[in-house]
Amino acid sequence: MVYDPKSGNVLYEHNSEKNFTPASNTKLFTFYTGLKILGDSVPALKYGIHNDSLVFKGTGDPTFLYKEFPDSEVLEFFEKRNEKLFYVLPSFTEEFFGPGWAWDDYNWYYSIERGDFPIYGNFVKFTFEPGKSIPDVDPSYFDKFIELDSTYTGKTSLAIRNLYGNKFVFQHNLESIGRVQEVPFKYSPELAVELLSDTLNKPVKIIKEVPERFMPLTTLYSVPSDSIYKRMLQESDNFIAEQILLMSAEKISDTLKTQIAIDHMKKKYLQTLPDEINWVDGSGLSTYNLFTPRTIVKLLEMISKEVPWERLLKLLPAGGESGTIKNFYKAETPYVFAKTGTLSNTHTLSGYLRTKKGKILIFSFMNDNYTISTSRLKEEMEKVIKTVHENF
Repeated sequence: MVYDPKSGNVLYEHNSEKNFTPASNTKLFTFYTGLKILGDSVPALKYGIHNDSLVFKGTGDPTFLYKEFPDSEVLEFFEKRNEKLFYVLPSFTEEFFGPGWAWDDYNWYYSIERGDFPIYGNFVKFTFEPGKSIPDVDPSYFDKFIELDSTYTGKTSLAIRNLYGNKFVFQHNLESIGRVQEVPFKYSPELAVELLSDTLNKPVKIIKEVPERFMPLTTLYSVPSDSIYKRMLQESDNFIAEQILLMSAEKISDTLKTQIAIDHMKKKYLQTLPDEINWVDGSGLSTYNLFTPRTIVKLLEMISKEVPWERLLKLLPAGGESGTIKNFYKAETPYVFAKTGTLSNTHTLSGYLRTKKGKILIFSFMNDNYTISTSRLKEEMEKVIKTVHENF
């Protein structure tokens, strides 16, 4: 579907009323959720102080010690506190994977586990260097959990985590080229506390609930919300997308449950969508998500009324310039600003298109169940979108 928001006219549509698997186009719904609920800054944690003790609860903030966000103030906050630290267990814990996620993707960076108090991005970074027998491990806490597969004779270096725990076997060819691999660790509140204690070099204890004498709790904020939106939209960061829904749910209900945020948005802000939506996660990893192209176009129109155009340009991938479409839709001046979505036999692209006549159009291009290569599909999509750019 191609839509002109200024005139209100649909310029073209084909199967725009049919449901498709959106893949990471789901992140546009997550983005809108953050805009409506989170405000300008990311809530990092809630804390209370009484005498010589400090208790804190996780809010789902994905940025703590995640190296993509070096300006977070949370570490400095903990380092400056002289009180004894007590972490409060969440009242509700989500399953580590969302509904409809592929369980056998657990070892890959795009399937990082969810949690109430993420730390180090909830993954371990392995750096393999030629001639070096053991990879560098970050955070170094996990050094004690790695072992070499001495039977390996392959050419590629690889770290493989145990499905159910944090044991990592690495396969390494000393003559291979260098490689960096990010492997999700098996998240638990207990592990998060151990990592925090190891980082701060002081004990952090776990308690089940906040004692009354520490109430009311104060919210500490970390980074500007736009910084996580930009990472999510441009790099299609699944982990951040999931945590945005958890943070949103926590803010409106004090419970980190994805469905709370989704239900709230559907009831309060998404009533005007043209079609019923099936929305189950923040990232689009689930094949249970189903949206129509015309619904996504309507959502993008709603987003454009919330976010000034210049701000949107900085957040979305720009064709030929940034994010997941850096190598596509190239031109002297970018004309496509859109979110991609890719799963097996699914590729979507939805966003804003600037024409040669200066119009800003909204479009959603969704493809499911194809059998050609995705690269070939993208080539054909680019021809269509370029035609719209040049003729409208």
